Amino acid sequence: MSLLATTVSIALTFGTAAIIDHNKKKEEKREIVMMVVYDMYNSLEMIEQADSNIHKAMLYQRQIAADTSLFDKLRFYFIHLVPQTNYTETTERIFSSNIETINTVGNVHFTENVAEFYQNRKLYKSTMCDSVAKRFKNEAPHTSLKALLDFDYSFEAILSRKILQYMQRLYEQSKEMMNVSDKEIEAYSKERMEMDKRMYEHGEEYTPIEEEMLQYQAEIEAAKKRLNLK
Repeated sequence: MSLLATTVSIALTFGTAAIIDHNKKKEEKREIVMMVVYDMYNSLEMIEQADSNIHKAMLYQRQIAADTSLFDKLRFYFIHLVPQTNYTETTERIFSSNIETINTVGNVHFTENVAEFYQNRKLYKSTMCDSVAKRFKNEAPHTSLKALLDFDYSFEAILSRKILQYMQRLYEQSKEMMNVSDKEIEAYSKERMEMDKRMYEHGEEYTPIEEEMLQYQAEIEAAKKRLNLK
């Protein structure tokens, strides 16, 4: 083999390896970005539901204030409307604690946005969900008309909407920074849902234990009322 042929062969070998490595890093970067953005998307869905629950509870409260005869009909709805966010921190830990992962993404502004998003997710859980759940447990507004009308959602309603709107902006900015479209999120979501379904036999839906406990509490309270055990 001539020197020229050998040189060309070496160049092609290293050039091909470099291209493969570059493409692999691009794929890794995209996978990390999609994983994080999908986690943000899921978190927002939960927080939007929690925010909706707070405002729905206020609506029922106002209906009962206008017509107190609705109390017995609506009071157990308030148990189900206690806001909650049942997210996991797996993606957050992978992204935030691994400098190699952050370097792979290679966008400082995106990293800062994601960190800010996760900080606000924690803030929402502590100041909204945990706070309302604790007050609900202590004050038991569903047990009497006075307790229900005394239960003030004003602070949580205002703060909930402000945190939610800020997180929505961070999410939209993050998508724009990394050129992630809603269609890509939808496709990635479907892919992940299919993977989750395969984890459960016959594709049965998974019911979070927290929801099951709320249903349990409502049924027990209804039975006590029916049997005059209060």
